[in-house]
Amino acid sequence: MEDLQRVCTVLCAALQETDAYHYGLLYLDVRMNGAGQEIVTAFMGNGTHKEINVTGDSGIALMRDVVEALWRDTRW
Repeated sequence: MEDLQRVCTVLCAALQETDAYHYGLLYLDVRMNGAGQEIVTAFMGNGTHKEINVTGDSGIALMRDVVEALWRDTRW
């Protein structure tokens, strides 16, 4: 079983090394919501956050889903 929080921590560190997210991305947190879904919450430096459904994802799929969701969201 993969440690998805560890995957989030490593992914966050990698994203913070990029120009796009160097100052903006504070941390990624994975939790189970009340509906039983696994949700990654991306917390940004401007006080906003984004929730990304990663239910059933492997570590690599979680990384893909998080990067795609952050990239396509123009608010960041």
